[in-house]
Amino acid sequence: MKTAIERIRRFALGRRAIASVMALALLGTFGVYEIWKPANANAAAMAPAAPPLPEETVNTLLAVDKAMETLAAHVTPAVVNVTVAARAKTQTGNMNDMPEFFKHFFGDQMPQMERPQVEHGLGSGIVISPDGYIVTNNHVVKNATDIRVTLNDRRVLSAKLVGADPLTDLAVIKVSASNLASLPWGDSTALHPGQTVLAFGNPFGFRFTVTRGIVSGLNRSNPYSDDRRKPGEFIQTDAAINPGNSGGPLINVRGEVIGINTFLISESGAFSGMGFAIPTQVAKPTVDELIRNGKVEHAYMGVGITDVTPENAKFFHLNDNTGAVITQVEPDTPGAKAGLKTGDVVTEINGQKVSDAGHLQVLISGQHPGTKVNLKLIRDGKEMSTPVTLEELNKTKTAAAAGEEHGKARWGLGLNNLTPDIREQLQAPQDLHGAIIMNVEPGSPADNAGITRGMVIEEVNRHPVQSAADVQKELGNVPKGQDAMLLVWSNAGSSFAVMHAGESTPAEEGGNF
Repeated sequence: MKTAIERIRRFALGRRAIASVMALALLGTFGVYEIWKPANANAAAMAPAAPPLPEETVNTLLAVDKAMETLAAHVTPAVVNVTVAARAKTQTGNMNDMPEFFKHFFGDQMPQMERPQVEHGLGSGIVISPDGYIVTNNHVVKNATDIRVTLNDRRVLSAKLVGADPLTDLAVIKVSASNLASLPWGDSTALHPGQTVLAFGNPFGFRFTVTRGIVSGLNRSNPYSDDRRKPGEFIQTDAAINPGNSGGPLINVRGEVIGINTFLISESGAFSGMGFAIPTQVAKPTVDELIRNGKVEHAYMGVGITDVTPENAKFFHLNDNTGAVITQVEPDTPGAKAGLKTGDVVTEINGQKVSDAGHLQVLISGQHPGTKVNLKLIRDGKEMSTPVTLEELNKTKTAAAAGEEHGKARWGLGLNNLTPDIREQLQAPQDLHGAIIMNVEPGSPADNAGITRGMVIEEVNRHPVQSAADVQKELGNVPKGQDAMLLVWSNAGSSFAVMHAGESTPAEEGGNF
């Protein structure tokens, strides 16, 4: 019995021992599992990332970034924020705009009231001298009654207008200060497409913004349809320019001002990759004149001009595509007095080559009235020189056109004679002769050449015309498959347009022109 009891006790102790061992084993297993599981999870989360690129690989990029940072830090103190309050058209108020107690007092006899209107604008500017002369755009300060300038150090100073020039869209203002950070002028004629440039300004009110890009193009023509006498030669850049950047500087890598940011081309009204700046070859002499005299007297010849192109060069017996073609000579102007003629090609002025119409426009506009310049011309394939004494620029009238259609043809033109009534409606010069364009077929050679209703055809292939019948005859004489060049007058002056024969449409009844 005792032996049996002893066996049972030993068995129980063994079971407890086994249970204890199993418990310890399980405890050890769970311990290992709990410790091992997060250890592996953390190891996965904290795996080392790929190492950075070695210094020798990125040193060039780092050097460029450092140079841009240094350049931006150098330029920014000389860039200012320009805010203006400007006069606007007055508005007429009525009783519906007034508080109720005024309506009750006046009843139905509420008087009409003229309300002076004030518009607030924002732009940018460039300090060009330590004593406070600042360059901006004319459209920024136009009609301003109050001009305020915010400096980079957040000082706000009152500014006065020194002078403005609507033709170049430049203005100079001045603040009473000294020892201001300023920027030097650079040479815009030394620029090349692809060069790095930085644009500075205050787009949409975000003060002291800098954007980086390249020179996308040079010598871009004047896009202003309101006045074709405004000089072009604009710098095109993809450095972002937005509303508020107007008047800010376009800077080269030396920290020099090579352009004044002035407008952008965009369907949305915001930057879409095409910003434009006034080159210093236009800006600097204009600014110097504004500081000296408060205004700019532009010289002019009294002629309309357009570019020589690959399309029209052959009609002027030219071997290349450079120069400016005279499309119109106004009566009693320097050009008329010098004997210039429509179709003359200006190739040089005072020994300097003329690349295109915009270049000639800048060269003439930069002269002072009374200056005598010597033009080298090609007239009907023959080279000649002509001196022209320039006069001060005068304004010309513009007009619109209307009338009845007279025939259509393969060139896509509907014409009518330039009658006295139509001439009066156009406010056209008395010495203007030709046929008025009453209709242009969409997709026709005329339409593709940029010809529009209301233009007056003065010449066909260098032959003057007096009537719609003359135009029909001359165009009818153009051999099949050959282009035709028209000299057309519009409210912006005269210009040449080439109609391509390959784009012609089938002839219709009423004439073959």
